[in-house]
Amino acid sequence: ARFSVNRHRFPGADVHARLTRSYPLGASAVHLLGYVASMNEEDLQRVDAAEYRGTTHIGKTGVEQAYEALLHGKPGFQHVETNAGGRILRVLERSDPVPGSNIYLTVDASLQAVAERALGIENGAVVAVDPATGGLLAFASTPVYDPNLFVDGIDSKSYRLLLASPERPLFNRALNGQYPPGSTVKPFVGLAGLELEHTTADHEIFCPGWYRLAGRERRYRDWKKWGHGKVDLSRSIVESCDVYYYGLAQQMGITELHDYLSLFGFGQRTGIDLHGESAGLMPSEEWKRRSKGQAWFPGETLITGIGQGFTLATPLQLAMAAATLSTRGVRLRPQIVLRRDDSANQSSMDLVPETLDTIAPNLETNWQTVINAMADVVHGPKGTARRIGVGATYRIAGKTGTAQVFGIAQNEEYDEDKVDKKLRDHALFIAFAPVDNPRIALAVLVENGGSGSKAAAPIARKVLDHYFQQVLDEDDEQLILTAADLSVDKNP
Repeated sequence: ARFSVNRHRFPGADVHARLTRSYPLGASAVHLLGYVASMNEEDLQRVDAAEYRGTTHIGKTGVEQAYEALLHGKPGFQHVETNAGGRILRVLERSDPVPGSNIYLTVDASLQAVAERALGIENGAVVAVDPATGGLLAFASTPVYDPNLFVDGIDSKSYRLLLASPERPLFNRALNGQYPPGSTVKPFVGLAGLELEHTTADHEIFCPGWYRLAGRERRYRDWKKWGHGKVDLSRSIVESCDVYYYGLAQQMGITELHDYLSLFGFGQRTGIDLHGESAGLMPSEEWKRRSKGQAWFPGETLITGIGQGFTLATPLQLAMAAATLSTRGVRLRPQIVLRRDDSANQSSMDLVPETLDTIAPNLETNWQTVINAMADVVHGPKGTARRIGVGATYRIAGKTGTAQVFGIAQNEEYDEDKVDKKLRDHALFIAFAPVDNPRIALAVLVENGGSGSKAAAPIARKVLDHYFQQVLDEDDEQLILTAADLSVDKNP
C-alpha cells in the first residue's frame, strides 16, 4: 500500500505479490516429500501450457512431483477493457482460479523424526508400513538435505557440493538403494522349503561351519566358523545358520527359489506412487542368460539362498515383504496419501488397501513355524537380535541380515575392524509387531554398518518403541490427525 501511494516516484517499477513454497520441517522426510523448483524448458514440454499460465514452480521430486496434477490446481484469467492510463473500465470475461488440493500423508511426523534421529550420521534407510492398509508410516533416507534450498533456485556452488558429496545426500536409499538382502531372506527361503515340501519343521541337518557341493573342492562358509551343530528350521532362523540354507537352496533349485520369493515382491517394483522406484533383482537362469550371456552355476543357487550373489532388494521392498509375511500372504501396494481436501474443502479418504497378490498357504502351520522362529530371533536366548528384545512390552518378529560388500578368499577371515568402512558389510533388519496382531512392519538398512544385530536392529527398536508408546496411545481420530502433521499444501 505504501508503495502504491508513492508509485509515481518510481517510474518503471512495480510490485507483484506471489506465493512460494516453504518446508517448515526442513530436511525431514525430504526424500519422500521432494521439492518444487522453478520451471524449465523440459518441464514446459511435459505439461499443458494453458494450465500453467502464470505458474513459476513445479514439483521436481517425491510427492511434489507424483501429485503435481492435484497440488497445482487451475489458473484463472480475466479479459478486461482499459483506458489509455491502464485503468480497468470493465471486465469482458472472467474465469476464477481453482486452488490445488491439500494432500495429507499416511506418514507420521513424529515417527519419521525418530527414524531419522535413530539413523543419525549413518548412511541408511528406515521404511515402516501398516500391514493392514499398505500405508507408509515412516520413509527415511539419510543423509538428508534442505529442500528449501531449491525453491527459489539453489546456487551453483551449493549444488555442486551436494552432487560431489561422497555421502550422496540426494540419493533416495529407501526407494532406489539396491542391496544384497543377506540373511533377511532366510524366513522366506525357509517358508518356501516348507510350503514346497523340500523340508519339514523338525528335519535336522548338521552344520560343521561349511557346505560343499558333491565333487567340488570349494567350501561355502557359515558366518559361525565352527558351525551350529544340529539345526532344524526354527534354529536356522534364530541363529541364522548359512549351511542350512545352502542345502535347502540346492534342493529347491534356482527356479523354485526365484518363483517363490517373487510372490513376496522380490525383484519387482512395489507400485508405490512415487516416480523412479528401483526394482531390485531376483535372479534366475533366464535372467543370467539374457543379461550376461552365461549359464547358471550351482554355487550361485547356494548363495542366493542366503541373500547374496546377484540378489538385490530395496529397503521399501524388504518392508513390504515383511508386511506380507505378517499378514500370512496378503501383499499390498504401499501408499502414501491418507486423504485429500479439494478446493471446496471437501474431504475424501483416499487410502483404500490395494491387494497386489495373495499367497495361498499350503499349511498354516508352516507360516506359524517361521513367524515363531522370527519371534525367537528377538525374544529367544540365542536369537541374533535378542538384545533388542530386552524390556520390550510387545513381541517382535524379526530377522537380522549382514550383506557382504566384497568377496573374501577361502583362506581369509573377515575382520570388520581392519576393513575400510566403505568395504564393511551392510547391516539390515526386518521386523513386524506385535507378533500375533501386526500393526507395523519395517525394514532398516545401515550402509557399511557391519552386523545387522548391532547396527540395524537397535534402530528398529527405537522406531517400534515410539510407535507403540506414542502413536498407538491415541484413538483412531487422533491417529488421522497425527498422520496429517506431514502434509503438502496447495502449490504456489
